[in-house]
Amino acid sequence: MIKTLSKVLLFLSLAIRLSNATAADTAPLRALLITGGCCHDYEAQKKILSEGISARANVTWTIIHEGGADEKETKFSIYEKPDWIKNFDVIVHNECSGKLVDVPFIDSIVRAHTNSGIPAVMIHCSIHSYREAQTDEWRKLLGVSSYRHQARREFDVVAVKPEHPIMKGWPAKWHDKPDELYEIKQVWPNCTPLAKSLTPNKPNDEHPSIWVNTYGKTRVFGTTLGHSVETMELKEYLDLVTRGLLWSCNKLGDDGKPKAGYGK
Repeated sequence: MIKTLSKVLLFLSLAIRLSNATAADTAPLRALLITGGCCHDYEAQKKILSEGISARANVTWTIIHEGGADEKETKFSIYEKPDWIKNFDVIVHNECSGKLVDVPFIDSIVRAHTNSGIPAVMIHCSIHSYREAQTDEWRKLLGVSSYRHQARREFDVVAVKPEHPIMKGWPAKWHDKPDELYEIKQVWPNCTPLAKSLTPNKPNDEHPSIWVNTYGKTRVFGTTLGHSVETMELKEYLDLVTRGLLWSCNKLGDDGKPKAGYGK
């Protein structure tokens, strides 16, 4: 009996040490954050996102920040490089180029994702980027089509798929700080809304604001939330985006926690 118990304890000790070694030896996810363009405090947001996510998950960053605060047609230079996507495990799009209408340029961004299967995280104004272009490829990658937003104010966000791993830990109803509620005109076939935002004082006027999508081989997490620094720096927001990033990389467990080696 004592020998059997000793063997069990030894086995458990070895298993724990092996688990710890595996976690310590796991290479971090290599994330590329593309940010900049008009209308937002991207200087602050790039710091909040990269540091906030890395405090929660095993992620390292390359950050591309281009475009001025009044520029609505920013062409991020990295997109023009051959195989720009290949050295990364996930691309976080937090860009604002709403007036850019160069269809070949835009479609090439999408092809980089769909050909490689490298996942995307789409945040706030990336949903409105390229919205005037005569192509649906970016919108198909996003999973939604949106062309306008409401006035900046507080509003409620309600979970519609609380069982989804990304939504584990997200409140049934969450009150957002002053933010922009994006109006969603179309949800594409492979998109699954996880939460909706409610227009204040307008019953039944609601719009998906957190979702997952697949396009080709590419898994996508998206949210229209995050216009303001006040929203983005909230714990609930950073927890959500971290889970979304891990899900897009298939590194999130069904319990909403990072898989072994990818937590902090």
